[in-house]
Amino acid sequence: MAGRFAPSPTSDLHLGNLRTALVAWLLARSSGRRFLLRIEDLDTQRVTAAPQVAARQIDDLQAIGLDFDGEPVWQSERLASYPAAVGRLDTYECFCTRREISEAASAPHSDGYRPYPGTCRDLTEPERSERRRRRPPAIRVRADAAVETVTDLWAGAVTGVVDDFVVVRNDGVAAYNLAVVVDDIAQGVDQVVRGDDLLTSSPRQAWLTRRLGGAVPGYAHIPLAVNAAGQRLAKRDGAVTLTDLCCAGVTAAQVLTRLAQSLGLAGPDEPVTPAILLERFDPALVPRAPWVVSAER
Repeated sequence: MAGRFAPSPTSDLHLGNLRTALVAWLLARSSGRRFLLRIEDLDTQRVTAAPQVAARQIDDLQAIGLDFDGEPVWQSERLASYPAAVGRLDTYECFCTRREISEAASAPHSDGYRPYPGTCRDLTEPERSERRRRRPPAIRVRADAAVETVTDLWAGAVTGVVDDFVVVRNDGVAAYNLAVVVDDIAQGVDQVVRGDDLLTSSPRQAWLTRRLGGAVPGYAHIPLAVNAAGQRLAKRDGAVTLTDLCCAGVTAAQVLTRLAQSLGLAGPDEPVTPAILLERFDPALVPRAPWVVSAER
């Protein structure tokens, strides 16, 4: 049994990311699970700064006292595992652009995802050959509009229709939904904690997990950290990363206290450690509303 935290090395972790990591650690440790770190760097293999960003992310997690079991796993070191998984699925080539999908698909989900309308599903081989001359295809899995229900620790039962989603992008890189499922199965992850912006992707991932012979994990989606306007927290909101806060005179220990206070686990300015928070932690008491991050320390 294992839980995990799986950041992408695109930018330094902000307070919302660190809070999610803390909740994931608390849930894993309180349930006797291993806690793993996975660097999801498939989208950043050509970004020269990605290793440095990942190193800072790891440093920040350790600075607030989180520990992990084993060494971090890098998706870029697992490239051979993804084609093997695709080979076990019923798939087809898709030549649609995002604009074409946007114009043809139904209304997007709350996370902006547009279900695929099936445009390329039944193309003939001559039609596929003609389209290959114009652009390389992505690979979609045939889901046959399956209906999948997952149980989230805080949201309860979440049901979604599974569209024919992309498993390999048109640049040949494994898509997020495929890679995360393959990696979770390989690592024995049975507890997935992440931001609730990814809640609607859970039915697709659960369906794919079953198709690949894995056991569907338990899900726990935590409300996002937002700014005063209710928008997702971002670098533009000021000192929201550990580095920026430390430059402003805020210590990592004080940041941990701030995270703990947002979860109802500590009072203002109360010194805490992850071990102390673990003694106080009760999943049932995790706040269900977004965390509004003020500009104050």
